[in-house]
Amino acid sequence: MKLYDLLKNTTYRVLGGGNPEISDIVYDSRKAAPSTAFVCLKGYTSDGHKFASSAVEKGASALVVSDPLDFDVPDGVAVVEVDDTRLALALMSAELFGNPADELMTVAITGTKGKTTTAAMIAEIFSRAGIETGTIGTLGIVYGGNTCKTDNTTPESYEIHRAMRDMINAGCRAMVIEASSIGLKHSRLAGITFDVAVFTNFSDDHIGGVEHKDMAEYLYCKSLLFRQCKKAAANCDDPSWTAVIKDFDGEVVTFGYGDGAMLRACNDRLLNENGHIGVHFETEGLRELSLDVGVPGIFNTYNAMAAICAVSFFGVPDEAIIAGLKVAHVKGRVEPVKVPGNYSLLIDYAHNALSMENVLTTLREYKPHRLITLFGAGGNRPKVRRFEMGEVSGRLSDLSVITEDNSRFEDVMDIIEDIKVGLAKTDGKYVVVPNRKDAIRYCIENAEDGDIIVLAGKGHEDYQEIKGVKYHMDERELIAEILNEREVRSEK
Repeated sequence: MKLYDLLKNTTYRVLGGGNPEISDIVYDSRKAAPSTAFVCLKGYTSDGHKFASSAVEKGASALVVSDPLDFDVPDGVAVVEVDDTRLALALMSAELFGNPADELMTVAITGTKGKTTTAAMIAEIFSRAGIETGTIGTLGIVYGGNTCKTDNTTPESYEIHRAMRDMINAGCRAMVIEASSIGLKHSRLAGITFDVAVFTNFSDDHIGGVEHKDMAEYLYCKSLLFRQCKKAAANCDDPSWTAVIKDFDGEVVTFGYGDGAMLRACNDRLLNENGHIGVHFETEGLRELSLDVGVPGIFNTYNAMAAICAVSFFGVPDEAIIAGLKVAHVKGRVEPVKVPGNYSLLIDYAHNALSMENVLTTLREYKPHRLITLFGAGGNRPKVRRFEMGEVSGRLSDLSVITEDNSRFEDVMDIIEDIKVGLAKTDGKYVVVPNRKDAIRYCIENAEDGDIIVLAGKGHEDYQEIKGVKYHMDERELIAEILNEREVRSEK
């Protein structure tokens, strides 16, 4: 594709060179090659303009800049100037990959909390309706059973457009993305008009440093999503909802518990039956449904309602909503693992005191026979984190099972001793089982009816880091091995 064709939706000024054929766009000079256009992005700690000469040395055919360059560009290398290189990258990427968003059903979710869970719920509902779906967010780019890890919740625009094209090639008909405030601020979602935008909630977060200067800017960046969507769904129980969608004049569906909501939740209660924990609630208004949600915590009724509103714009039937919400879960976030026996086994990423307190407080509401927490702590990290995690687990768990995590360059037993310092501040019971697989086996073999067991710290991670080496370790596989070993022993 010719350079000027890639720039067709971008305002630019030609500074030199011609109109070369471009086969790819790069913003990392190390990936520059002949027939590539190098876009000079300005970040928090680096400026792509400083690496433009390196890109040219590697054969880049074009440079897209916003600032003057500090070297003489060779003849034959095209140079175009734009006001915002991040916006240019997004619009150029859309053209390079053939505007893939136009071929997909697209949903973007913004809000302080609930984006990942809501995205998983929407994807599962679509799947139950026979709509193959890809997701982009905290867990990476996920479609067709494959996961590609990304550096940010909302990746750079080039990765988003490439991922959508790959999803289409793999048979996907829909894409759901988590739209972070930083991603919106930096135009990573530019060039896409979403079919549906969803607002979950708004609270204090991402303020200071390199993120947002204050709450007003944070809220404003959230609102940017509603300037590039056709329809919207919003949590009208959140007082910020009107400010977030103030620049949107299309069709809005609201959800919440209040009388003014178009989809209203009622008759909610916690579910804890036969090892299955979750939430039951009913809806009225837009849809009248009786739902069991397979994710614990009453607050997940909001995420479920957000998902219902989003898929309703596409005419998804009630049966798909009911079936999808019953099994939807986020990998590594209070993720249920099926086990024989009348107890619940969950995998969660909680790896600090705050996240552990949130998870354990939610699970205590289910009034388990016992709440058992298996966890370790990361090596080469502040010791205070270990003290705090030990104290939280000792206070909220009926039994703490202390084991290894990513010990890195520290000795596992030294880390465990630090955790015990925090446990000693409580009257919580604990056992020490240094090997993680043995610790999981201990929990399974000593489980009692009505127990809730949480394997905390690893979540979606599928590795364990020891002495600078990452070894494959997926807790789901460990559980399967343990259960299979038990079955083999019982048959002898």
